Amino acid sequence: MATALMVQNSRSSGPGRWAPWLAAAGLTPYLVEAHAGVPLPPRLEHEALIVLGGPFMPDDEVHAPWLPAVRHLVAEALERAVPFFGICLGGQLLAQLAGGEVRPSYGTPEFGSVALRLRTEAAGDPVFGDLPPEVTAIENHVDQITRLPADAVWLASSDDCPHQAFRLGSAAWGVQFHPEAGAARIPHWNTARLAAHGADRDALHRAAEAAEPASAEVWRTVAHRFARLTVGGS
Repeated sequence: MATALMVQNSRSSGPGRWAPWLAAAGLTPYLVEAHAGVPLPPRLEHEALIVLGGPFMPDDEVHAPWLPAVRHLVAEALERAVPFFGICLGGQLLAQLAGGEVRPSYGTPEFGSVALRLRTEAAGDPVFGDLPPEVTAIENHVDQITRLPADAVWLASSDDCPHQAFRLGSAAWGVQFHPEAGAARIPHWNTARLAAHGADRDALHRAAEAAEPASAEVWRTVAHRFARLTVGGS
């Protein structure tokens, strides 16, 4: 059975609904809780690599000393065209590793359910193609990608964060948002952090619950497509 190495970078940024969605399409996640000190393998021996989010920059080795090992695995995935999906921190790490730019506390923070727009470049994408032109996704970030790698295909944007999704080559995707997270994750967010940015947790939760049925359908489709692309090529 095909497996995906899934790297967890913080206690609160687990695999969420993507674990069962991937498994339902034939790709079994193998979760490594790097944030808890579980060592990462020296080389990639799984059919896919997924790097989850975390509350720091992609080169913040002081707070996340395992990040060099993550970058090594991502570089290997790119070199060998092993399917890769980077979420939030994972997407930022992919962009930075490939020559893009990520800036801390830049622009307008995004929290809760945020409207995204698919770009025309997404039409032929194996994972994002034929999705609704507008969809919502859970966001929880203050840092953002400010420049994509030169050879990236730009797939989606939002009003406050242009670089929401992109593809590198034929098998690597990075996203700023959280397709693995549903509305149920929001009540666990830090209220003081949200209030510092003028956001109300209860209001964010209500809005995300209202958007959840349509949003979940789209991100389940994306998870299934990524899984089937991996399984079909393994």
